Amino acid sequence: MTTATALAPAPAPATSPPGASRAAVLALARFETRRLLTRVPVLVAFAVYVGWTVWRTRVSFDGFPALQDADRATQDGPLLVGLAVLLGANHAVLRSRRHDTERHLDVLVLPRWGRTVAHLLSVAAAALMTAVCVGGQFAWEALKPGAVGHGSPAELLVGPLSVLLLGAFGVLLARLVTAPFAAPLLIVLMLFLATFLTGFAADGWSRWLMPSVGTYSVVTLPSGLIGRPAAWHALYLGGLALTLMTAAVLLSGGARLRTAQAAVAGAVALTLVGVVGQSRGVPESVTEARVRASVTPEKLHTCVERDATTYCAFDEWEPRTGDWARVVDDVRALAAGDARNRPLAVRQRVEARYGLDADATLSPLTRPGEVTVGTAWGGNRMPEFAVAVAGVLVTGSEATAGEVCDGRMVTVMWLALAGRPDPLADLRRVRLDDSDTGSALVISQTEPSQMTSAQTELLRELLDLPREKASAKVKAGWPELTAPKVTTDRVAQVLGLEKPEGENECL
Repeated sequence: MTTATALAPAPAPATSPPGASRAAVLALARFETRRLLTRVPVLVAFAVYVGWTVWRTRVSFDGFPALQDADRATQDGPLLVGLAVLLGANHAVLRSRRHDTERHLDVLVLPRWGRTVAHLLSVAAAALMTAVCVGGQFAWEALKPGAVGHGSPAELLVGPLSVLLLGAFGVLLARLVTAPFAAPLLIVLMLFLATFLTGFAADGWSRWLMPSVGTYSVVTLPSGLIGRPAAWHALYLGGLALTLMTAAVLLSGGARLRTAQAAVAGAVALTLVGVVGQSRGVPESVTEARVRASVTPEKLHTCVERDATTYCAFDEWEPRTGDWARVVDDVRALAAGDARNRPLAVRQRVEARYGLDADATLSPLTRPGEVTVGTAWGGNRMPEFAVAVAGVLVTGSEATAGEVCDGRMVTVMWLALAGRPDPLADLRRVRLDDSDTGSALVISQTEPSQMTSAQTELLRELLDLPREKASAKVKAGWPELTAPKVTTDRVAQVLGLEKPEGENECL
């Protein structure tokens, strides 16, 4: 007796109406976005990033940001989010293998490459959230009353594009290596390279291959003199992120899709164009503009007059002349004789010839009545400027003020500090060693000057007096207190103070 067994027919391939796959991709993308953004590493990374940004931005730039510096300050924080998104996206793609559900997903309407697209869309959502945070940070800086300058949209794109790039790499890694420990090991390797190898390419074009290229300097340049290939770098990051994303789709079974093939070719082309563009260095036009701003800044200045003082600034800093004027007025109010109404010219200067990495001291102005002011403001810069103004009012010129080594230094420092809210704190701020006793160098935008121990002692005695009483003493003895080569002991006698016991010799 024979029995015939009928084989069950193979299941017919699933079909879907036009648009069903797209709807399925979007539905899965919403699910994966929610899962990705609620993963513990991503939540912690965003919390640390936002908390650190808020804590730092409250006091950043001493409340007087130049927006061409503030845009670059948004680039490092998103890297932490990007590493967390890399780990989370990689873990999400490998979920089906961990739970052994890959074979079940293969019979669904949504193909494997469609699931990869959904994961990539979740990464894009994380990058969009980062863009919101970056925009909020920059807007906070821009809304500060002391903000000047212009930010670069390309610089602001670096943070979100870094998150997109790292997240896309996490998805691609999951399609290349199915081991769950690959992503954590990659993150450790990336941190190692960032810590130990970045310095080798600090000055070369290859540093622009990194996601974030932080260039921080002690000098703030006008926005037209920055010279960073920000737009090319943003194009490079965007092209590289798209390259990784399309490569992940191709490796997921989308190699036959003409759209994917065209997309990967276009993404590679964008990446190469960005690499070539960002490797060209500083344009010659920017180099020439830097020389003009450094050597002949008066040709680029806009000047305004307030009382007896003329304020000349680069166009972006014109709104800050009011802040400078308040310091000048406070110093003038304490002076006597013709110094109260002597014409002054406050000239903004910058050493831009060496770019953002410059740390050069400006030479003092030699023409009578001219005072240097820099491009930074707030914090220590305010008492430093007050000292410069007082020095010119007492000695006549900036060059002469930097060479003072006699009793006039007491008068200069009292004029600069007596009108400040906390004179002793500002005394420490303008001295190189942050001291308020002994001898020290007094910091300036130009050449530093020196205070002896005896001069510091006498200044503190004068500051301890009520301001009205000290002001009356200074105004009564003004001709002698400002006479060249007046000794510190003689200044003490004129002011009616005890003779200082400290040393009185300049180095």
